[in-house]
Amino acid sequence: MLATLSIRDFVLIEKLDLEFAHAGGLGALTGETGAGKSILIDALGLVLGARAESGVVRRGAPQSSIAASFDLPREHPARSILAEQGFDGEDLLTLRRTIAADGRGRAFVNDQPASVALLRRLGDTLVEIQGQMDQHGLLDMGTHRASLDAFAGLEKQAAAVASAWTAWRSAEQAHAEALATAEGARRDEDFLRHAVKELKALAPKADDEETLASERALMRAGSALGEAVTQALSELEQGRGAVTSLRTAHRLIERNADKADGRLDAPLAALDRALSEATEAQAQLEIARDALEFDPARLEKIEERLFALRAMARKHNVAVAGLSDFAEKFSAQLAALDDGEAGLKKLAAEAKAARATYVTAAEAQAAARRKGAARLDKAVAAELAPLKLERAKFVTDVAALPEADWSAAGMDRVQFTVSTNPGAPPAPIARIASGGELSRFLLALKVCLAKAGDAPTIVFDEVDSGIGGATAAAVGERLKRLAKDVQVLVVTHSPQVAAVADRHWLIRKTTTRTAASTDVLALDAQGRREEIARMLSGAEVTVEARAAADRLLATAG
Repeated sequence: MLATLSIRDFVLIEKLDLEFAHAGGLGALTGETGAGKSILIDALGLVLGARAESGVVRRGAPQSSIAASFDLPREHPARSILAEQGFDGEDLLTLRRTIAADGRGRAFVNDQPASVALLRRLGDTLVEIQGQMDQHGLLDMGTHRASLDAFAGLEKQAAAVASAWTAWRSAEQAHAEALATAEGARRDEDFLRHAVKELKALAPKADDEETLASERALMRAGSALGEAVTQALSELEQGRGAVTSLRTAHRLIERNADKADGRLDAPLAALDRALSEATEAQAQLEIARDALEFDPARLEKIEERLFALRAMARKHNVAVAGLSDFAEKFSAQLAALDDGEAGLKKLAAEAKAARATYVTAAEAQAAARRKGAARLDKAVAAELAPLKLERAKFVTDVAALPEADWSAAGMDRVQFTVSTNPGAPPAPIARIASGGELSRFLLALKVCLAKAGDAPTIVFDEVDSGIGGATAAAVGERLKRLAKDVQVLVVTHSPQVAAVADRHWLIRKTTTRTAASTDVLALDAQGRREEIARMLSGAEVTVEARAAADRLLATAG
């Protein structure tokens, strides 16, 4: 829901702060012709990602700035867009856009720099501006299928069709890949069999090169290392070596320790530790000496193995470490070839079965859509006559698509069409020439689809153009009904529409010798009475006009 709208230096508006918080329901924006009501809609559209026109910066100001904040319900689709773009999912979302006098602009989401494209994506989920030049919302044919599904309660069927589509696509892809693999294998069968034979004989492992190179380096250094280890062992054990000397010293002290009244306990313990460490060092050196023995035959085998691995890697243009994976790939291709048609037939059968499952689910969805379309057509038809559209006919066109155009959304194209004159063929809604007729038609459709849309705020402009009396009252009654489910803002010239609003704002234009400016005033009960009276009588508000305003407000209340 739109919570606030702040505008700075935009066209005729110097500074404007509107609060819509806790203003769900129907809000009316009124004012004299030329007061600047369309400026508010343009500003809101701009912060929602609309294309910026030149000359929107107020004369003398360096830039225009528009900010709009929205209360986001927990499951609102804008939250997933924010998460996808790395923004925090706060309950209050603020969009801001600035336009400099030279035409350059910047966009912000929650005070973080963003793209205008992101504002547009978020805006499409937040607000629908229904007006003559609007090409979003219900004027976008791309929304019609989802709108019909939501109206008809087909969410479960839509999920089943999407799941069946994914399974079918996966099965088709598996079959296509297996077929391509088999065909490639057949073309290169002789090469493939020879390569697999060579690779199996070589039996490469991923770490072969690293392990063998390390062992080779160690063996090449083995001679010098072995000599050092042998000399160290000699110092420990031959003649009067360290180990022998420690053993002799240990025996001498041990034999006389009991005569020393404890004075030799510490030296004896130290000798004990030294002898133990020296013995352990001797054992470890013997192990190292055995490991470092130079083996010319082993070195030759290592060299041959490394040469064979590297030659095979060059032959197949892969790294040595990748030879094992390469061998598995070739083996799989050969296995697919040897399996013959059995595996391909199995995959083809699975793809065929998956297609049949999709078609069954999509046909059931199509039948349900046609039933839902008939209900929607009937519901919209009931709304048209009171809106002075009694000659119009609304038709939800559900048409089968060619298989090439099937998708996760089903096998139908859905389009909302209308014929405004008897005998004329139905055409897309966007082709309705009259802005007023278009807005009223969209209102009728929106009333029927109220619970089916994502955008929690709808703005109507020109919805009461060229009408009055009972028709205007019918427009107001439908706006009021729609506002039970979503936040509705309406720019109106009709006192009947303004009278049923829950909130009312007056747009005023002030002109001096040097400049003109626009501001907005939130009206209290007395202010509403005066404004509705002005709308009824014109510039001069009469007693009769005030009485008529009282009657309208009483009827609406």
